[in-house]
Amino acid sequence: MFIAVYEFEIKEGTEVSFRAAWLEVTKAIYKNCGSFGSRLHTSDKSNVLVGYAQWPSREQWEKISDLDDESYQRARKEMRNCLAKSKTVYELDVCDDYLQTSLAS
Repeated sequence: MFIAVYEFEIKEGTEVSFRAAWLEVTKAIYKNCGSFGSRLHTSDKSNVLVGYAQWPSREQWEKISDLDDESYQRARKEMRNCLAKSKTVYELDVCDDYLQTSLAS
């Protein structure tokens, strides 16, 4: 499994718009590009959000290309309009995994 971690510094007052656009972009990538989806997190830094995307492999992630879907393109443009800057912080290959989806009983 492969993980990409992104840092998004958004412009003041754009969090609601960014998050809505991020969700549409993420749904399209999940549906059309073979990802396992993504999570978006707030951080301890003002106007900085962190995204975590999971893929079956690095090779699958590297194959991502721009979709020609109109709603995806519109959401991607809105996301970019909200950004002051963004970067891929980490490209990670999972070596050990004990992440659970429920609490121990």
